[in-house]
Amino acid sequence: MRIIIGSDHAGYSLKQDLLEPLRQAGHDLVDVGSFDPDPVDFPDIARAVCDKVRTEAGARGILVCGTGVGAVIAANKIRGIRAAVCHDVHSAHQSVEHDDVNVMCLGAQIVGPWLAKDLIASFLSAEFVTSDPDFVRRVEKLARLEEAN
Repeated sequence: MRIIIGSDHAGYSLKQDLLEPLRQAGHDLVDVGSFDPDPVDFPDIARAVCDKVRTEAGARGILVCGTGVGAVIAANKIRGIRAAVCHDVHSAHQSVEHDDVNVMCLGAQIVGPWLAKDLIASFLSAEFVTSDPDFVRRVEKLARLEEAN
């Protein structure tokens, strides 16, 4: 799977811990930064990740900041992005299955590398349940909310 990954300075170290395991798992990985631990604004990294997710069919994004909260706020401001903060395995897969989430946000101050790897595996293996009309209808409503603003 094509994965677009990015972090701000608070998420830089955790992102570095995740790059090689993602490559070893066979994913096509695009790192959009940051590329060092110097301060950077999370909205800029969210824009870089989300722009690629929107334009590359089938791609999913991973954003890492201190808590995941700033990243998810920024990502959800971008048309076509459905982002969720996932700090437990259930949310990591259910957000995709029920809500067609395409960007997962992680908090480096909340989860460590071991849990982050499990969360990402759950997120990436999940698929939107198109056979459930309730889920499809709700995601269509999300799209309409986005178009109305």
